[in-house]
Amino acid sequence: MIDKPGVDEKLLAAEVADVWALDLVDLVFMPVGLDGEAWAYRVETAAGGRYFLKLRRGQFSPAAVRLPGFLRVRGIGQVVAPIDGLAGTADHQWGDYQLLLYPFHDGGSRWGPGLTDRQWVEYGEFLGQLHAVTPSADIAAVLRVEKFQSTAAERVRALGARAGKSEALGAFWERYGSALHRLSDTVDDLAARVSAAQHVICHADIHPGNILAEGDGPLHVVDWDAPILAPRERDLMFVYSQDFGDHPINERRAELFRRGYGTLEPDETLLSYYRGERHLDDVASFLAGILNPDASEESRANDLHWLTRIAVAIADPDYAA
Repeated sequence: MIDKPGVDEKLLAAEVADVWALDLVDLVFMPVGLDGEAWAYRVETAAGGRYFLKLRRGQFSPAAVRLPGFLRVRGIGQVVAPIDGLAGTADHQWGDYQLLLYPFHDGGSRWGPGLTDRQWVEYGEFLGQLHAVTPSADIAAVLRVEKFQSTAAERVRALGARAGKSEALGAFWERYGSALHRLSDTVDDLAARVSAAQHVICHADIHPGNILAEGDGPLHVVDWDAPILAPRERDLMFVYSQDFGDHPINERRAELFRRGYGTLEPDETLLSYYRGERHLDDVASFLAGILNPDASEESRANDLHWLTRIAVAIADPDYAA
């Protein structure tokens, strides 16, 4: 979220220092991410240590708290897992918010610069390892399970009715509304036609924006907020789509990815469903953000930028969900 949360940052800093026993000297807001219910801070300590603090209104899912550590224990080193506090748990409730503290990794996301050849292979290795992990009974119990019952299309239809009448979005909806309605119908149809497939642990948001690296260095995978047991195409959609990152897959990158992942023939219907469903989910989130009377002008402008980028892709005659 690019708008600050309405919290007392001095009290927040004191809470973090106490819960994780840190000699905290600075708490710096980071305007990153598009989740309207989550915020990020960089934590700095007197000894020069740095951490990434995530603040969520309400609570993180139990899977978001527990799965990353489970995966690291099983040797998947790219996973960035939250750090336990003095109480022995990673999550900490602070009033209306829940806190998670992570190691801080330099280099930034790979959305803009893209992955190097070596990193494309590692990307494949990471997802291959992730999809091969069998969850323990306690982890399986807290993971969501794919049922192909997304509410994204319904939310877009409802928000579209409001958008068309609003000053902020009236022109946008007049231009792109019909294309968004068509995609809503298509996704509903695809959900009814998908074939049964083996469920594996999926990150569910594994685009380059959630992959950090410094130069050609090792990958660090963040944002484990919504993992799910689903067909592997739930993750592979981000790999094979042209919509995520400034340097998407091409023939050479696909070969490098397969070198790491192994032989695969993704189900095209599932890929289409997940691409369309993700676009609708993002559209609904951005429409809601722009229509939120409490949002700042900066936040609305940011949401409109991403909303328009998605709508342009969906309205393209060659778009295939």
